[in-house]
Amino acid sequence: MGFEVPRFSGLRGSTGYLEEVRLLPDTRRGQEICAQRRGGGADVKFQPNAFNALNYVLLLLFLLFFLLVLVSPAAFVKPDGMIRSLLSDEIGYALALSILTATCSTLISVVIGLPAAYALSRFNFPGKKVVEGFLDVPLSLPPVALGASLLIFFSKNPLGIFINENLVRFVFEVPGIIVAQFVVVSPITMKILKEVFDGIPVRYEWMARVLGYSHVEAFLYVVLPLAKHGVLAATLLSWAKALGEFGATMMLAGATRFKTETLPIALYLKLAEADLEGVAVIIYVLVTTACIVTIAARKFLTKVSMT
Repeated sequence: MGFEVPRFSGLRGSTGYLEEVRLLPDTRRGQEICAQRRGGGADVKFQPNAFNALNYVLLLLFLLFFLLVLVSPAAFVKPDGMIRSLLSDEIGYALALSILTATCSTLISVVIGLPAAYALSRFNFPGKKVVEGFLDVPLSLPPVALGASLLIFFSKNPLGIFINENLVRFVFEVPGIIVAQFVVVSPITMKILKEVFDGIPVRYEWMARVLGYSHVEAFLYVVLPLAKHGVLAATLLSWAKALGEFGATMMLAGATRFKTETLPIALYLKLAEADLEGVAVIIYVLVTTACIVTIAARKFLTKVSMT
């Protein structure tokens, strides 16, 4: 005997999905399957069996492993040494430079990524698949390879040499950090923003156009307000990625103390001279920042999914 499908305001799916649900037996198990289909399993209670127990054990082992990895640096340093390293001029400079360059590269990525992601989401044009595939290439390449390519461009390519010598110096300079972070971060920014725009129905823009809005006004007053939480999440995640970028920065800007010394570069220099207190401080600064930013970004992404 079938059972009546409850009316949920957030129920997703098509007629085929509803028919599938109606065919489920009127049992507790059937209701659990419905809850799992609606909410990704969040409403299903734990069932004590070997399979679920194995999943929980593997999850706990995974979490314990990363917890031990993160806690291990603190076991070899004293609290007063960590505080002294945290208040040192070098780490203060590295922190300030990291915040500055990560903010600049993220803003550039968002400013360029917004229209680019909107175009990829809304328009069909020749070579669109090629462009989307091209954006995936930097995600699969090591940042060191991207940094080496930038170094070759600005030191061997005639156009790059002209830019580096007559406009802005990027090689072994602070602007090089921003460019390196931008190259690493921008594909991530564009992909997140494209997913955000894909989730906004085009009919909202059509309705705005019918009401007399121009294309620009429809984007500014309809699309952007709906995408604001996704844009904020993309900005936060891109900023966190830029803050921890090392490989491309190392290749293009180098590792000069009190010049191109970001937090990851400072970590590398501290590790090279076996300064474990400084290493631990930088690790926990980066980990704490990443946790805060990730939690905030997840909250914004949750709001996007509820829109």
